[in-house]
Amino acid sequence: MEKEVLNFKVLIEQDEDGIFVASVPAVPGCFSQGKTYEEVLANVKDALNLCLEEAKDNQQYAAKINFPKNKEADKFIGVADIPMRFAFA
Repeated sequence: MEKEVLNFKVLIEQDEDGIFVASVPAVPGCFSQGKTYEEVLANVKDALNLCLEEAKDNQQYAAKINFPKNKEADKFIGVADIPMRFAFA
């Protein structure tokens, strides 16, 4: 059986210690970390592969995954920081 290519969105942040943290919002429990951007990408790809392998054997878990609807990458617009002045009275 030929494998199809699915494009999952990955969110990457950097914590206060400089560690990169990645998560795949469409796949519950799929996240990883790394010391560099390149390392976190490789690690989250491994984590995603493990999650998808689990989904093959676990229909309850597979039902929770939001699989991409097509093989084409969606047009990603971006993420924005919105500065707000705020104080608790």
